[in-house]
Amino acid sequence: MKEYLTDAIRNIALVSHSSAGKTILAEAFLYYLGVTTRMGSISDGNTVSDFEEEEIRRGLSLSTAVIPVEYNDHKINLLDTPGYTDFIGEVISALWVSEAALVVVDAVSGPAVGTEVAWSYAAKFGVPRMVLINKMDRDTANFEKTLNALRETFEARFLPVQLPIGQGADFQGVVDLLTMKAYLGADNTEAEVPADMADAVEEARTAVIEAAAEGDEDLLEKYFADEELTPEEIMAGLKAVFTAGEYVPVFVAAGEERIGLKPLLDAFVALVPHPGEKGPIQAEGPDGPVELPVSDDGPLAAYVWKTTADPFVGKITYLKVVSGVLRVDSRVWNVQKEAEERIGNLYVMRGKEQIPVKALHAGDIGTVPKLNVTGTGDTLADKNHPVRLPQPEYPEALYRVAVVPQSQSDSTKLGPTLTRLCEEDMTLSWYQDGSTKQTILQGMGDQHIDVAIRKAKSKFQLNLSTEPPKVPYRETITKQGMGKYRHKKQTGGAGQFAEVHMRVEPNPEENYTFVWEVFGGAISSSFQPAIEKGIKNVMKEGILAGYPVVNVKIAVFDGKEHPVDSKPIAFEIASREAFKLAFQDAGPVLLEPIYNVRIIVPEENMGDVLSDLNTRRARVQGMDSEKGRSIIRAQVPLAEMLRYVTDLRSITGGRGVFEMEFSHYEQVPAHIQQQIIEERKKEKEKK
Repeated sequence: MKEYLTDAIRNIALVSHSSAGKTILAEAFLYYLGVTTRMGSISDGNTVSDFEEEEIRRGLSLSTAVIPVEYNDHKINLLDTPGYTDFIGEVISALWVSEAALVVVDAVSGPAVGTEVAWSYAAKFGVPRMVLINKMDRDTANFEKTLNALRETFEARFLPVQLPIGQGADFQGVVDLLTMKAYLGADNTEAEVPADMADAVEEARTAVIEAAAEGDEDLLEKYFADEELTPEEIMAGLKAVFTAGEYVPVFVAAGEERIGLKPLLDAFVALVPHPGEKGPIQAEGPDGPVELPVSDDGPLAAYVWKTTADPFVGKITYLKVVSGVLRVDSRVWNVQKEAEERIGNLYVMRGKEQIPVKALHAGDIGTVPKLNVTGTGDTLADKNHPVRLPQPEYPEALYRVAVVPQSQSDSTKLGPTLTRLCEEDMTLSWYQDGSTKQTILQGMGDQHIDVAIRKAKSKFQLNLSTEPPKVPYRETITKQGMGKYRHKKQTGGAGQFAEVHMRVEPNPEENYTFVWEVFGGAISSSFQPAIEKGIKNVMKEGILAGYPVVNVKIAVFDGKEHPVDSKPIAFEIASREAFKLAFQDAGPVLLEPIYNVRIIVPEENMGDVLSDLNTRRARVQGMDSEKGRSIIRAQVPLAEMLRYVTDLRSITGGRGVFEMEFSHYEQVPAHIQQQIIEERKKEKEKK
């Protein structure tokens, strides 16, 4: 593949709900342009986009594949993204490095949950959108119905720039309102507009010209003066209103049948802005904000938007050159890691195929193998111009499982492997929960976690099983309590003796306060460290149900020692037992974490969601409405939210989303506390 300069590059993210036909559309482009000799299929598992073993097994895209195609001296980088909402992180990364989004919509089922999610992120990032009503050859496909559904779902001005010739089994081709030509069949043969469509075409063409005139004041004046706009003026005006997000052009196709591909490719070249047309990128330099021109003449800056681990090639780093030119056999500076990396080889990926190139120009997307420290979100730059490129915000992972290594060798690989998986996927994270002693893996949903665990096995030979995460409860007291304990052990030789008298009381301001109130030498102060050690060990282990003890003030006020048999170990043991007795005397209770939860759902689901929240011991704090959606704010115990991702999707048909953040700890109701204690006892008995 030859090198392409910035103005000949188009970066387009293919986004949609799952099964709208993105992968097959990319496959059709490759076949239509002669890149492949036959079209792959999802069922046969031989598409260019879905090459991962897990994608083939499941029959759906799990990660973004880059599909570059060459057309009319332009390079079009198609980023085929997953449609399943668990993998939204891949969609976010692809949109972040694209200059346009092609939103693919099934002509039968219309816009769905994945369409809405992708649409909202494209809007958030200011990425102009065009819509493709795909699968027009399917039975019951309906262009008008789908277009109306889009208008009802999204606040946007949809502008058909193509009309279908027939639909369902009768779908033969499209009329392109930009060229006023018909394109028929899989070969996209050019023909005249069918006579029976003349009126509909004329009406739709007028709407296109009116929209184009809005893109430029001179054009608008010309249009109002009843002067005819040239094809070039129409295209320039349309590009302006499309790039500004004022209109959403609507195209028509049947990807699998390759109908409608040529006018769509023409539109990519004519309407989608090249990377340099989006204006300078705001970056962060050593001395503050910096504007980077998307140009070969600027200082080198490349954004790493994706990394993958390949068992044969090793680590593959996907990047977009934002400024300057990246060349083979060069050295670059990783700004985040403050380390130098060597660019040994450069490739353009087409699915899993690596096509070597000598250089990547500003705006282009490619890969570098075997970088040492570089991860997703990093900036590679010139060491003399260490600028940091902006990163997108990713949603917080809300679905958690505890992962358990299946063998001793798996235990040693656990941390490094989970770290590598999370480096690849910005919506995946893991941590060690000190209070529950579990390793927690967090993702966007059960499918997301399942894929990560399978990837750990296939790519890193790490075998993991999962179990529900435990809630990190805490133990504390509600009143003052006393305890004393004498430890006496007499065997042959030196014995052990220690007696400790202790008082505990609630301490809301601090987790732990220790006071030494022993007077008159009943216990030597040299034993104080051993006594504190014993107390702290019990606080870590817990007393009621094995959870850490918090918010206690402890005073040791009396005791006894023996001139020969008293040793630090004896006082450590005595203080442990005295603390347990005092704790049990002080009205012990469990505390549970409470989270602030913000739930956004369609208005029609509001009642069902509120009913469900009532079963979760939620305290609703307030409700609002915004653009036909209801927003519920509530405080909910974490114990009731562990599977809420799945449950909310079920209640709202996948349209509900939520976010949560820790608020505070509060006392567990008595009847639930008893259940938790009994469950922990059973767990200990099993062990």
